[in-house]
Amino acid sequence: YLLCASGDFVKMYSVATEETLRVMGGHADLVTGIQLNPHNHMQLYSSSVDGSIKLWDFMDGIPIKTFVVGSKLLALYALACCEDSVFVVIPKHGERDTFQLVSVKLSKAAGQDLEAKELSVVLDGVDASPKRIAFGREGEYVASVKDVNLQVYFFKQKQLNRFSVSATKTKSGNNHFTCIACHPTEDCIATGHADGKIRLWRNFYHKKEYTFSTLHWHHDTVMDLAFSMEGTSLLSGGVESVLVLWHNESDCQKDFLPRLGSAIEYISMSSDGALCCTLHTDNRITIINSNLRFSKSIQGLIKSTDVKTGLVVDPRTKALVLNGEPGHLQFYCLQSDQQLFSLDIVQRQYIHQAGLNQADLVKVAFSAQGKWLATVEEREEVTDPELQLKLWFYDEETQSFKLNTRINMPHEDHITDMCFRNMDELEDDSLILVTAGKDCVFKVWVMVEDTDPEAQQSVSWSCDFVGSYHNYQATNCCFSEDGSLLAVSFEETVTVWDSVTWDLKCTFCHPPGKIRNICFGRLTCSKYLIGATDYGFLCCWNLLSCALEWSAHLNVLVLQPDPLSEHIAAVSWLSKESSLFVFKPNEPRPIYIQRNLCKEKIQLAAFVPRDEPETIGSEKYLWLRRSQLFFLTDTQELMTLSTKSLEERLTPSSKQLAVEESLAVTPFSLLLGKHRRQQSQEDIDLGKLVVRNKHEQDSPAVKELLHTPAHVLPSASFLCPIFINSLLISKENKSAEEVADEVEMESEKTEDDSDEERDVTETEQEDTSPMELLGEMTCKLSKSQEKELRKIRKMDYSWISAF
Repeated sequence: YLLCASGDFVKMYSVATEETLRVMGGHADLVTGIQLNPHNHMQLYSSSVDGSIKLWDFMDGIPIKTFVVGSKLLALYALACCEDSVFVVIPKHGERDTFQLVSVKLSKAAGQDLEAKELSVVLDGVDASPKRIAFGREGEYVASVKDVNLQVYFFKQKQLNRFSVSATKTKSGNNHFTCIACHPTEDCIATGHADGKIRLWRNFYHKKEYTFSTLHWHHDTVMDLAFSMEGTSLLSGGVESVLVLWHNESDCQKDFLPRLGSAIEYISMSSDGALCCTLHTDNRITIINSNLRFSKSIQGLIKSTDVKTGLVVDPRTKALVLNGEPGHLQFYCLQSDQQLFSLDIVQRQYIHQAGLNQADLVKVAFSAQGKWLATVEEREEVTDPELQLKLWFYDEETQSFKLNTRINMPHEDHITDMCFRNMDELEDDSLILVTAGKDCVFKVWVMVEDTDPEAQQSVSWSCDFVGSYHNYQATNCCFSEDGSLLAVSFEETVTVWDSVTWDLKCTFCHPPGKIRNICFGRLTCSKYLIGATDYGFLCCWNLLSCALEWSAHLNVLVLQPDPLSEHIAAVSWLSKESSLFVFKPNEPRPIYIQRNLCKEKIQLAAFVPRDEPETIGSEKYLWLRRSQLFFLTDTQELMTLSTKSLEERLTPSSKQLAVEESLAVTPFSLLLGKHRRQQSQEDIDLGKLVVRNKHEQDSPAVKELLHTPAHVLPSASFLCPIFINSLLISKENKSAEEVADEVEMESEKTEDDSDEERDVTETEQEDTSPMELLGEMTCKLSKSQEKELRKIRKMDYSWISAF
């Protein structure tokens, strides 16, 4: 297993399958350190900024104990030689940006929440980064680096030695320390530096007679170092995205694992030395074999410097699509918290060097069914920007997008918005793409048959219409739900166009202020158009009366309609806090308000449709029943609103289902429980009352079949007759047809129309009521009709067989 700190949680991954096995939550703030318990490798310590240390049974995901320290904990270290204490880095009381390494005594008292206030200072003036403190041979000493200083503290001798390197920037570069690692069996300390050098320190027991040797390959900062478990080799990583393996501390003997994708931030070795893993700046963990061969990769959401594409949902996979690696589009699965795949849009080698103007992905749009993808890439130039519009078609055979059309310079200036007409894609004639640009026009792109005999595809895209309005810059565009209308905003004015004839139908404006966002209402609110201005107004226009329906004074940054309901989410920014307002266009009063949603500025939002509508108890969250709302802040944090508590979200679905169904947690019983739920739902939907055998659930044969362990089950020949007999209906419970037949026989014996006959007819009608409930209504017959029916039944029709 692989354990890692992720935000407020600790995640456990399978090394073999890369899947997330468990998410352990309980800390109220960022988790800053995790360490296996040296005395029990099935337990884990975790520290957090919330001032607590938790001891976990990570196999079951259960917190065993919580030790409250009180101060912010910035790093955590656990040693085998210290049985009842751990080491943490905390801020020094009363001093800003000064930290100290302290030993925390962990109480062995009974109870789950314990106080750990017994602290003893080990080192003063340490760095807050966990990479800059390391414990030496079996915990005999601790070494810490900060700026250009190295300090080593020996526990037994209680001796502190300080060393420093030249602070001045020489020709060779910057000497500042960046990371540190200690040899597991020898007295040797490895330090990484900002100029790419690695220094190996020895004989540091003496303040003046110490020695160090230098290894140098990295051209920039050494980000992290790690010794192998035996100490025979040293691993280093940096911004070059290359893992370097140094053998026997020699500058000549080294191996490389290049092209790991992005800068290496952390290196960690497994306890048996068989694997090592690297953590990268693009939020990826790479698992590497001991022979320096790539093994597995666990990719989370890539944090881009700037998400220019916005948050877009892929209709096919329900994945979140946004900027990934430079020039790439990442498809991120929200359920598994992993990247599905990355699509190379720009298809050029990215050069990691500051100051270079390189092509970047800026706009993305999907068609309604996800068959077509449109992307815009641009490169800033001194005079004119370089633009490309690309149309991609989803190939079912290869299960990936293929480039169909490339259009150079689709607009003379930057493209500000882009959208497809969301209509039925079975008819390709209805598919339309609209782009709006700063060159004061919007363009309509349609599919045409490719007449070029050498062309590889049968269709391509070309411009069909160019629209403008008083030479204003086009800023936003969107289609109505039925695709009949197109709204394009030109600075302060919103224009509405007919999407068939491209006639200008009407215009709206709400001065002062330019239009920041626009969207149409959906379903019952499709007659409304919503717009937000950068002057702090939210406006709703009625398309039937062409008048302003209502307006609200609100500084809206994000306006996001739910594709499956009438609800629209608006995120405002006021007094350095983001607030959420959810409303229907036909009502100016919001149905949900969440003030102080977060302190960060929310830049983007997206509604992601759920696979199944969620059962929500609280009325205020009913708008989240069919879709889930996600936000992206300016610090690249992805957040969502949840209707469930933390415990419910972290409990595996299999356990929840077992509790609900009161079944044993076996794959078969879980499957059976799911099938029962689906069956009952179908019955309710169809409005049928299904007559079932009341003894079916209590059958001993069924119980024996489902609950007896497989290895002690009797033979099938023994179980089968019991099981079959349990399904048979006993003669006591007569079916409706049998009763009807008996009544018929009685009516044949009697010839007169007496009261007795009426009673029998009534009985017949009462007994056939189960059939009525199943939707087969029986008609009442008159007495004369019944007599005729009996005569027909008595007639002999055997003569027909001769023909």
